Amino acid sequence: MNFCSHCGHTVRFAIPRGDDRPRYLCDECGTIHYQNPRIVAGTLPVSGSRVLLCRRAIAPRKGYWTLPAGYMENAETTVEAAARETLEEACAEVTVHGLYTLINLPHINQVYMMFRADLVGGFDAGPESLEVALFEEHEIPWDELAFPTIERTLRHFYRDRVEGDYPLHISDITAEDRERYFGSA
Repeated sequence: MNFCSHCGHTVRFAIPRGDDRPRYLCDECGTIHYQNPRIVAGTLPVSGSRVLLCRRAIAPRKGYWTLPAGYMENAETTVEAAARETLEEACAEVTVHGLYTLINLPHINQVYMMFRADLVGGFDAGPESLEVALFEEHEIPWDELAFPTIERTLRHFYRDRVEGDYPLHISDITAEDRERYFGSA
């Protein structure tokens, strides 16, 4: 950030009085520009014994498979965001159940919130998807999943499905975990 979004003057990066971390500060109008993590909300849509996945039509990870998810918008709840993203990416309506995985990615300032959901009706590829398909567990393209958050959510689901109990899973993915997943780039 170079300029204040309130008054247009240049900003500096420093620790404000009474704070414990650096922020962008405008000395002209006194605004402190807070930058906070982004919430990614999505669903794990299930139809019978199959899971709905989308092949990404956009970067990052274009051509790889993912669960429908995306950034939460202002003025919506996490459940609304998850359902909206599912409709946008898979043209699918879902009945959303409880929060299933909450995965922190502090190295890229994101928090993933994935909800279990039942697919209601049909589906089709939205503008951000090349294709959308239902997969049985043995058909999941594990080597073609777009993100470690998606793999982790699916692995929890298939383990939990055996017991029929779906507790909330909270975990972290660090920069080192990401490097192991993607390799060094």
